[in-house]
Amino acid sequence: MNLMKVSTLMLIVATFFGANLTAQKIEPAANVAVNGFSAERLKRIDDEMNSWVKKGWVNGTVGLVIRNGKIVYYKAAGYNDIASKQAMKKDDIFRIASQTKAITSVAVMMLYEEGKFLLDDPISQYIPTYANETVLDKFNEADTTYTTVPAKRQATIRDLLTHTSGLGYAQIGSKEANAIYAKNRITAGLDVSGDKLYDAMSRLGKLPLMHQPGEKFTYGLNVDVLGDLVEIWSGMSLENFFKIRIFEPLGMADTYFNLPATKASRLVNMYSEDSTGVLQKLEGDALGVNVGYPLHKKDYFSGGGGLSSTAYDYAVFLQMMLNGGTYNGKRLLSRNTVRIMTMNQIGDVPFGNNKFGLGFLVVTEKGSGEMPAQEGTYSWGGAFKTSYWVDPKEKMVIVFYRQLLNTTHGELADKFRVMAYSALND
Repeated sequence: MNLMKVSTLMLIVATFFGANLTAQKIEPAANVAVNGFSAERLKRIDDEMNSWVKKGWVNGTVGLVIRNGKIVYYKAAGYNDIASKQAMKKDDIFRIASQTKAITSVAVMMLYEEGKFLLDDPISQYIPTYANETVLDKFNEADTTYTTVPAKRQATIRDLLTHTSGLGYAQIGSKEANAIYAKNRITAGLDVSGDKLYDAMSRLGKLPLMHQPGEKFTYGLNVDVLGDLVEIWSGMSLENFFKIRIFEPLGMADTYFNLPATKASRLVNMYSEDSTGVLQKLEGDALGVNVGYPLHKKDYFSGGGGLSSTAYDYAVFLQMMLNGGTYNGKRLLSRNTVRIMTMNQIGDVPFGNNKFGLGFLVVTEKGSGEMPAQEGTYSWGGAFKTSYWVDPKEKMVIVFYRQLLNTTHGELADKFRVMAYSALND
C-alpha cells in the first residue's frame, strides 16, 4: 500500500472514531440519528419548553445539546418580552453570572501551565494582605462587631479554585459575610465604579475568613480573587486576557464584560416572579445591581460573575474543555490540566453526593444515581438561572438558559437535562 493510500486510510479511521473533533467547529448534525439521538424524543423538549411558557413558569428559554461535536438540538422558546410578544432568539445574550467562574478558572490554569505559580502557593505570595489571615470566631449581629482567631494555615490558590479558602460572598452570602464585607466596601463585583479590583481584593485579605482554610466548602469571592491574580500574573486586565487569550482563539464573539452598544438589543430582559407567582419584567435592581449592568462601562472585572454571553458561545468554551483543552485547532490547556480541573479536588470535604474540582462540580459514582449524568460529568450555573453540563463519557455538552431572578420552578433545568439524556438512542 503506497503512502498516499495509508494517509487516506488513517484519515478515514480518525474521522470515524471522532479523533478529528478537536480540529473542527461545532456545527449542526446532518442527521441526529447518526449522533445517537431520537428525533421524536428530542421533540419532547420543544413541547415541554413551550408548555412552560404557556403555564407562565418562564418567559423564554434557549436550549442547546451537542454530542460528538455536533449540534443535535438548538432552539429558543417563548418571549424575550411577554407584553410585546417579542420572541426569544437563539443568539440572544444572557447575563451568565457565576458561569464566569469556569472561564476565570481556565485563565488561571493557562497561567499555571506557563509556570506563573503552583496550586499550593499561598495567596499572600502575590497579594500580601493575605499573609496574616484570621478566622471569624464570634459575631454580634446588633452592631456587626466580631472577634477572630488565627488561621491555622494560609489559604492557597488551590483553596480559591475549590471554594475551600474560607472566603464568603458579599451581598448574597451569610449574614456575617454580608455585614462585614459591606462595612469594607466589598461587593459581589457586578457593577462597581470608583474602586480597583486589586484594592478591593487587598481589603478582602485583611478581613476574617468564615472558616479555617480547607475545612469546608463555602461559596464565596474566591474567583474574584483569582481574577485579580490573573491580572497580576499576566500584566493584563481580566477583560483583555479573556478577549485575547480565550475568546478570540475560540471565536467567542458574543461574550463580554462590557457589552457593546451595537449588541444592546440582544441583551435579554430579566424577569422575576412577584408575590403571586406571576412573572414581571425587572427594570431596576437584581442582586443589588441594576439589570442593565452589562451595558455600563466598567474597568472593574468580576472573575466570579461579570460576563454576558450566548448559549452557543458558552458551548464552544465547554466543547474546548470536552476536547481536552483544544478547539478548532487552538489549544488553550493541556489534557492533563483539564483532567485535574475536572476531578475531585476537595477530598472528604462534604459536598453532598458529588465533589468539586478546580472550578466545577464533578459528579461521582454515587451522584450519578441522582440524575442521568454519567460519573465524571462537570457543571455549574449562574444566579440568573443559566445552567450547563459536560459529560465526557457521553461526549455531550448541554446548555440551558433562562433569565430569572426569582422563580418557584428551578427544576426546569433538570427537566431539560433529563429530556436531553432520554433522547439518546444508541
